[in-house]
Amino acid sequence: MLSAIVTTGGQEHAAVATLACLVPAAAAGVVRDVILVDCTGSQAIERVADVAGCGYLAATGSRAEALAAGAAQARGPWLMFIEAGAVLDPGWIDEASQFVQNVALSGVPRAGTFIAARSPYSQSGWRDWIGSVARMFGYASRESGLLIARDHYERLGGYDAAGSEAALRRWLGASRVKLRSRIVVS
Repeated sequence: MLSAIVTTGGQEHAAVATLACLVPAAAAGVVRDVILVDCTGSQAIERVADVAGCGYLAATGSRAEALAAGAAQARGPWLMFIEAGAVLDPGWIDEASQFVQNVALSGVPRAGTFIAARSPYSQSGWRDWIGSVARMFGYASRESGLLIARDHYERLGGYDAAGSEAALRRWLGASRVKLRSRIVVS
């Protein structure tokens, strides 16, 4: 049903934590394939992808170009973009399935983001404070992930070289729905 595109930044332990929360979804048939997108060219991430049975993409260029390359490699009709280190609440599988079904039945293009939360064990600083304020005003950061139908993603232009991640999120506008499941980023 959906392809997960995970940006790693060369962090092996973070990628493993994210893959662990995707395993039950793969077993339930919700996640069709996973692509680890790494801009650092880390051999450790390539090994993690090989052991986990994931696709691996050593991307160059901007983060938006790397995400676009991951989306091009994905096979599912739905795309889920998340960062390595992000761990979704266990209920996300049912919620994502219902969201996809509701969008299909309504015929109205929608994209979903999760509720971003910080790990209680992570260091906090002024950037976290700014992120908290931005989330209060409805700004969806890349930490909140993105669940979007491939055709809607392509109609909006996706992550292109000329634009940025923030541009795609702005283009989503009112079609973006805040899902109830939390995504904890360490």
